[in-house]
Amino acid sequence: MIRFLLKERIADKEFSEKRRIPMDEISKATGISRQTLSRMINTHGYNATTDNLDKLCEFFDCELKDIAVRVVS
Repeated sequence: MIRFLLKERIADKEFSEKRRIPMDEISKATGISRQTLSRMINTHGYNATTDNLDKLCEFFDCELKDIAVRVVS
């Protein structure tokens, strides 16, 4: 199963920029709906598109391995 690390990336960005980053800001900057972002954060096994993963990597200035990890159960 794939686990998305969006909460962690958001927390890291908030800490480094010393400000709160609302989901609306991420949504507007990436073109990914708030609903999709919420599903990625809260739904186990959510199936995200590679396009959305690429947009998130660009927004957080990170690699794919920083956004998603494979969890072996």
